[in-house]
Parts: sequence; structure tokens; C-alpha cells
Amino acid sequence: MKSMKKVLLSLLIAASMGAVSSTAFAELDKGRIAYSPSDAVDMTMEKIKIALDAITSGTEGDKVAELIKDALDANKEINANDKVDVARARVAGKLKNARVHAKQEALQEAEQELRDAYKGYGELKKMF
Repeated sequence: MKSMKKVLLSLLIAASMGAVSSTAFAELDKGRIAYSPSDAVDMTMEKIKIALDAITSGTEGDKVAELIKDALDANKEINANDKVDVARARVAGKLKNARVHAKQEALQEAEQELRDAYKGYGELKKMF
């Protein structure tokens, strides 16, 4: 009887772990949109282009910093593999530097960082 209780308890624990496993529920949240890696890169590059256009049209630094923040947020959607993630993080550093420059009203430096980031995302797309 004692061994039967132990076996049933073990089975119950194993079944409950399988039922509540995070892998079993690995799906998107309602309302969340999943992008393919190439679509996410395209979206990020579009947002960088918008920030570059804002700099060339004479927009002030704080607004440019907000546009760069949008590109950084879009950047987080790029998810392919570890190699791509390392390269993505490296290029995202250029976006962060551009945002710092934009906040300091150093728009020429921000523009150069954005151009480098744009090229970096173009290279990133070739890794898929």
C-alpha cells in the first residue's frame, strides 16, 4: 500500500509538471503580433529611415530620440538564433549611441550612427 501511494504520488507530480509546463503553453499572447526575422529587420530599417529623414528635415533632438527609440523597440522583435542575436545586439548598440547623441543635440553624430546601424541591419538580413 505504501509503495502504491508513492507510485501514484510520483505519477501525479509528473502529470502536473507536464500539464503546467511552459513548453506546453508556448504560444503567443492574445493581441501580440509575431514577425518573421526578415519582416522585423525591414520594420526596424524603416524606422531608422524615418529617423534619418527627421534629422535631414531639421527636427529637434528630443523628437529624433523618440524616433530612434521606436527603432530600438522594433529591433527587439528580431529573433532568429543566437548568432543573429549577437549581431543584432551589436548593431543595436549603434542605435543606442545615436539616441544618446540625439538627446545631446549632436545630430551629425546621431546621423552617422543611424547610417551605420542601417548598414548593419542590411548585413544582418543576409544571415537568415
